[in-house]
Amino acid sequence: MSWWQSPASDTQVTHGGRLWLYILAIIIMLLLVIPTFIVIPMSFSDSQYLEFPPSTWSMRWYHEYFGSNKWMRATWTSLRIGVLTMLVATPVGTMAAYALYVSGHRAARLIFMYMLTPMIVPVILIAIGVFYFYGRVKLNNSIAGLVLAHTALAIPLVMIIITAALRSYDLNQERVARSLGATRLKAFFVITLPQIKFSVITAALLSFLTSFDEVIVSIFVSGGKTATLTKHMFSALRDYIDPTIAAISTIMVLISTVLLLLVQLAGSRDK
Repeated sequence: MSWWQSPASDTQVTHGGRLWLYILAIIIMLLLVIPTFIVIPMSFSDSQYLEFPPSTWSMRWYHEYFGSNKWMRATWTSLRIGVLTMLVATPVGTMAAYALYVSGHRAARLIFMYMLTPMIVPVILIAIGVFYFYGRVKLNNSIAGLVLAHTALAIPLVMIIITAALRSYDLNQERVARSLGATRLKAFFVITLPQIKFSVITAALLSFLTSFDEVIVSIFVSGGKTATLTKHMFSALRDYIDPTIAAISTIMVLISTVLLLLVQLAGSRDK
């Protein structure tokens, strides 16, 4: 039996029967990856403008990025906000997902859907609302304001990941620990958390990346010394064509890829 005639799943659908699905997946992957393959060579150009393919290869724009106080300050700001967002969104989202999942209350699903609204509502609307609210409480152009706004965007992602992990976990193990005298808090940290730790790590990573890559809210509520890297990149692309953004984009892609690979490696070792 050839590979095309062998079953692709328990449904006995063959690989040949799924050929259209494989082709569609490859097309989608190419559409997602091709822009990256274009940006990376552009970052090694010596031209004053974004040029593809580069006529002359150079590390000029990487030197420009690492030698610029403005870019380094914005990078440090984005990293700091991303880490703080991760430290806030991960425990809050985990607690919310756990509470709603084990409560069994009729309103739990409605509350869960309500807490997912930051993923459903267009980000521009959230940014406008946050901007006017922060104007009243004087949180615009502040680290705390950015962390709170980014946390609101990251929590839904954390809740989805943790809820999926809890659905594949047998809560009876925790109930047994509680029946033997452990408090709910101790049972969670000793029994439940170690078994969903890979999902928690994944949620934490995606929380960081959500904050680090976010641009729309940052444009509205950050500025001056609190301006993020993505805001500076947007301004550089809007006001003048600065090839430095190609170098920064390449570095951001590299960081995101390495972090995701490390999480996958940790997950495979955990299994």
